[in-house]
Amino acid sequence: MTKKEILFRNIFRNILWTILFCTFFVSSTSVFPQMIDRSATRVQTTLHTGWKQLGTITPKNVSEVDSSPWALGCETLCRDYIDYNLYKEYIVPLGIKKIRLQGGWAKTEQEKGVYNFQWLDDIINDALGRGLEIWLETDYGNSIYEGGGSRDLGAGFPVSETALAAWDQWVEAMATRYKNKVRDWAMWNEPDRHGGVAIADFNIRTAEIIKRIIPDARIAALSLAGNNPKLVETCLNRFAEKGKLDLFHWVVYHGYSKNPDSSYKNVEATKEIVAKIAPHLKLWQGENGCPSEMAHRFAMSGHPWSELTQCKWNARRMLGDLGHDVVSSVFTICDFDHTGREINRKGLLKINNKTSLAKVKMAYYTVQNIVSVFDGTLERQKEYSCTITSDKTITWFAYRNPSGKDILVFWDGNNIPKDENTTFPVSITVENGGFKDPVWCDVVTGRIHEIPDDLKNISEGKMILSKIPVYDAPVFITDREVILKPVSPTK
Repeated sequence: MTKKEILFRNIFRNILWTILFCTFFVSSTSVFPQMIDRSATRVQTTLHTGWKQLGTITPKNVSEVDSSPWALGCETLCRDYIDYNLYKEYIVPLGIKKIRLQGGWAKTEQEKGVYNFQWLDDIINDALGRGLEIWLETDYGNSIYEGGGSRDLGAGFPVSETALAAWDQWVEAMATRYKNKVRDWAMWNEPDRHGGVAIADFNIRTAEIIKRIIPDARIAALSLAGNNPKLVETCLNRFAEKGKLDLFHWVVYHGYSKNPDSSYKNVEATKEIVAKIAPHLKLWQGENGCPSEMAHRFAMSGHPWSELTQCKWNARRMLGDLGHDVVSSVFTICDFDHTGREINRKGLLKINNKTSLAKVKMAYYTVQNIVSVFDGTLERQKEYSCTITSDKTITWFAYRNPSGKDILVFWDGNNIPKDENTTFPVSITVENGGFKDPVWCDVVTGRIHEIPDDLKNISEGKMILSKIPVYDAPVFITDREVILKPVSPTK
């Protein structure tokens, strides 16, 4: 073979290997997002127990979670603040199956009477192909109609007869298009500036159209920015007055607070109102999240948040909602660039800009940890016999899995999460609990620790644990076999 032939052969071989590598890389990134850390040390903090580490929580993706009390925000695509394609590969590994999307009247109907649903088709079809479920919100206004409002969050309801008729036609077109793909729907986002009667009437108007097209649709009412029990009561009374309570399946509120635990007084008050007027309705916290850095605009601004405090806040919000029997939404999967304002940093993924991801935040892994352990198979133990002895009030909730094993989760919820990890000891006594070999787990890092033998006393169904570390993020105790995969014997 001549030198020239050898040269051409080598060039051809290099080209072939390059093509094969690129093909593999592209196909693998579509399945395994490159920035997700799958190691046991994926989250590092200063939390220190001095106890032996046994392992790390194993994340579960969507296909491994049969049922779940969680939802995930994938909002603002209707206003082009972020691109779904930028983060779509990160949804399934997170483990949350139901995603919240916004319909986007103004994006769909840019010419009167002409609908272009292609942008939403692409997202919904892709999500369904990944095994996800859609929760589709009907908003916002459309400025091509006089009195139609605008596409912004602060847009008011359509007010003119022409705009209202156009709204009805768009909702009907959207329901017809997705009737075999979307069962769960939500009403106009954060309409609180309107009076309760106006909100209720607009909800009825919209829900009736959806129900006419999709009789088995499950519709979430209100979607309130806050959680004002009086406003909820006014709206539910209006539904009842009109005989329309059966249109709805959920009542949705948001209600941000810098200390997530401080919101549950209103949650319990709202639950009482719902139980009195419409006991078939369930509560859904539809949008809550925490920035990973100081924000100057939007909810939760003006506080020096960090990635660590974002983790703690999200964990306390999720497990607080679960403990109050509320469906819980995580806001949001990805930062988004609110054009003309600033980047909203409540995402689990950090962006450089609308077209570039910067990193996977710590909070992504914390949410993974929670979703993987606290799934829809757990049953909350409302009458659980547990005493946590401390000079502080400790928030705690107990659950039992189908095998009869318990999970006891607890944290210090007295203050806004801090950017440090000082723990303090408590004593825990559980009567008649499902514990035989308890271990201690931190949801922020996912680390699982052995509880020293001299700190635990278990006999005849009673468990007494001493000097158990607690801090301002949730930790939980469960049996070793619940959280740790058995190790195969060495051959």
